[in-house]
Amino acid sequence: MHRSRIVLMALALACAPFVSSAQADFRSGAGAPPLLLSPDLTEPWVLQLQPNRRAMRPAVTSRPLPRQGRQVRRGTVRASAPTVATPRRAAKRSIDPRFLPTTVAWDGRQKPGTIVIDTRERYLYLVEKGGFARRYGVGVGRPGFEWAGTHTVSRKAEWPDWRPPAAMRKRQPNLPSFVPGGPSNPLGARALYLGSTLYRIHGSNEPWTIGRAVSSGCIRMRNEDVTDLYNRVPVGARVKVI
Repeated sequence: MHRSRIVLMALALACAPFVSSAQADFRSGAGAPPLLLSPDLTEPWVLQLQPNRRAMRPAVTSRPLPRQGRQVRRGTVRASAPTVATPRRAAKRSIDPRFLPTTVAWDGRQKPGTIVIDTRERYLYLVEKGGFARRYGVGVGRPGFEWAGTHTVSRKAEWPDWRPPAAMRKRQPNLPSFVPGGPSNPLGARALYLGSTLYRIHGSNEPWTIGRAVSSGCIRMRNEDVTDLYNRVPVGARVKVI
């Protein structure tokens, strides 16, 4: 009996520190070590093992985030180019679709084969049989160079040469005295000369000017259109400009 009491007292003394420590942890509110996320997002999660939770302060780092550069093969060096504003590409110039060739009804009194040019509407009509006309868009004389009248096609030329009149060269001294026929010639692919005047119906290497008043009195057409007209109209055809 005495021996049993001694054993029980020894066990109680051995367990006393652990019980008091557990009670102290419970009373202080200390529990399992907290799992905290470090404020530095480049670091992995950090397991804080300190028992005093209140004394913990987040560790904040000012270290910059690492840059993920491109992998460069050995033996090559790539320098980063400075950022430069990319200029906008110039819009492609084109003709207004309403000035493309088409066939329209015609109720005029002109005979088939007659050319009628409406400088106000910027259209050239080639009268056909059956009450129809083939219509083309044209460029006409700019303000101060408008004219009207009736003439005939006195001559036709393919890829004509251009000799600017003296009056034009006086207005524009930088003009050459002669330009051979070709794609860069202002008269374009074909020309129909009107009587004894200096005016012509001719092609143009500036198709975006069709439908505008930009010339010195000549009637401009797209190269495709003046070639089509050239093949349909004979020398002697009547031309009426209104």
